[in-house]
Amino acid sequence: MRYFELFAIPVDYNIDLATINKHYLELQRAVHPDRHANASSRDKLMAVQSTAEINDALQTLKHPVKRAEYMLSELGVDIRAEQQTLQDPMFLMQQMELREELEELASASDPDSAIDHFEKQIKQLDQQYSAQLAEQLASNDEQQYQQAADSIRKLKFVYKLRDELERIEDSLFDD
Repeated sequence: MRYFELFAIPVDYNIDLATINKHYLELQRAVHPDRHANASSRDKLMAVQSTAEINDALQTLKHPVKRAEYMLSELGVDIRAEQQTLQDPMFLMQQMELREELEELASASDPDSAIDHFEKQIKQLDQQYSAQLAEQLASNDEQQYQQAADSIRKLKFVYKLRDELERIEDSLFDD
């Protein structure tokens, strides 16, 4: 099952979530197991499987990293299970600096503004890597697809930072 076809949207990294959600509801109505309550066991099983596949497709398309990994795998470059690290020294240095800054947020003299500043940095990186990724995935160029794999790795780092920032915010403001 091809996820973009399933949701009747063009194959593109930049997607319209409202359209996906609309098509999701239509698909769920069509295959929901309750609609097949009086059907044969085989038809019931197929309805359950279809529902699970639709849910998987939705979760993949809604999450930028999963969507990019899926698109890349459809182009013949599967990195979803890999453990390869980036060899970009500038990025690795930036990563170390951001991690240090993240660790210092809780002890900052003004945690609110330190967190706001950090969030802005993360948002900017997210936008930068997402824009690169959209171009790379649309390029029809094998070399660009390999670079897209690096952009995905960078985007994963940004999402990990965002998750860690949320944990820090929760610990600071739940007290």
